[in-house]
Amino acid sequence: MPGRRHALVASIVASLTVLLLITYTKVGRGELLQYVSPPNAAETKAAPGPKYLPKPSWIPLPIKDPFPALAASTPPPVPTWNAPKRELHKKYGINYAPPLLIGFTRTWPILLQAVVSYITAGWPPEQIHVIENTGAQRANEQGKLSLQNPFHLDYAQLKNLGVNIIRTPVLMNFAQLQNFYIHLSHEHNWPFYFWSHMDVLVLSYEDGLEGVTPGANKEGYKTVYELCLTELRHAMNSNERWAEKFFAYDHLTLVNREAYDDVGGWDTFIPYYLTDCDMYSRLRMRNWTQNDAKAGIIIDVNTVLDDFQAFYRNHTVEPAFRDPNPPDPKPDGGKRADELNEKRSLNDEYAYYKKLKALAEQMRRYKLGDRGRNTWQVSQVGGQGEPFYYPSRGIAEAIDLLTEAGREVYRRKWGHRDCDLIESTILKVEDQWLVAKDWD
Repeated sequence: MPGRRHALVASIVASLTVLLLITYTKVGRGELLQYVSPPNAAETKAAPGPKYLPKPSWIPLPIKDPFPALAASTPPPVPTWNAPKRELHKKYGINYAPPLLIGFTRTWPILLQAVVSYITAGWPPEQIHVIENTGAQRANEQGKLSLQNPFHLDYAQLKNLGVNIIRTPVLMNFAQLQNFYIHLSHEHNWPFYFWSHMDVLVLSYEDGLEGVTPGANKEGYKTVYELCLTELRHAMNSNERWAEKFFAYDHLTLVNREAYDDVGGWDTFIPYYLTDCDMYSRLRMRNWTQNDAKAGIIIDVNTVLDDFQAFYRNHTVEPAFRDPNPPDPKPDGGKRADELNEKRSLNDEYAYYKKLKALAEQMRRYKLGDRGRNTWQVSQVGGQGEPFYYPSRGIAEAIDLLTEAGREVYRRKWGHRDCDLIESTILKVEDQWLVAKDWD
């Protein structure tokens, strides 16, 4: 009968369905269990522990505050002959106070020395802008980073000096920081601006320089700031298509923003070394000029004075310097930086300025020694447990890696390895990333 036949077919289909489900479930469960079931004890192996790098054989001593008096009081007065005249820029036909931008990422004593030396050499503090480029957000402003932290920056001391502080939104590499300067120049309507490295010591030509300025005790004397204004006025009034004026290469630089805009700013894919070669070469390819000028004694240093009151000509302080990252003491009694300072009596025939000038030259030579120019960058090794902590060793190694990557970008971009694109090639801006390498 049809009803029985349909019932039989339905029964067979149901039975097959159940059988298939049971089979599938067993197979699926078995496949699943092979992933979640614990292995046999004999097969279990402990994960190997981390293999740590050897600890440094020598750790720098904790750095000292080179200007402790500044934390509790206002700074001493600037030497009278270097004290800047109010709104001096207007005398030179400049309708805004041109800023001096000094970028900071790490090593507070080196930065503070640069700022204090600029101020005591005659630069108006209100025109100095320290660019905090630590990536630590508001931690420094809130006083949360200790002196031994590489990113430590003392807002209170800088404000006591009367300078401005601008904080970058994130940690930037050198090329990015330069582009940030361009951004600031647009935001604040600065068609021309000065920028300086932070690892410099600055003195005005207080003993005079023929053809540049008479000495501080003579009429017509000009400080480093006034000589920079003189150069800016001359550049503004000339028909020259100029990009920069270099004072001691780019340790102190006057920038024409229009030129930087014309070439598209700095190449951020070349973050550190060789990025200057790339930028300055592109400017010259676009027929922008770069000239040297004299404004003062601007010395590249990796050491700091023992007491910054020496900049204010406190004659109770004997000028001397120390290395913020001194070398491992030599078993043979080798001398360190603080032992290399030539001791002179305060009553000898040299004026205090001569002592400072001679000491600055010693500091320059010390930086050119066999330990390398940038040892100061690893002088602070503390900060563990503080906000935005990053190991000093990691900062140094990461920058080295990025630097080498940037060198390779430069090589591929121009098909050339060295910083002599203008002298050794006939490349144009349009040739970037289009040429094969020119070496074997």
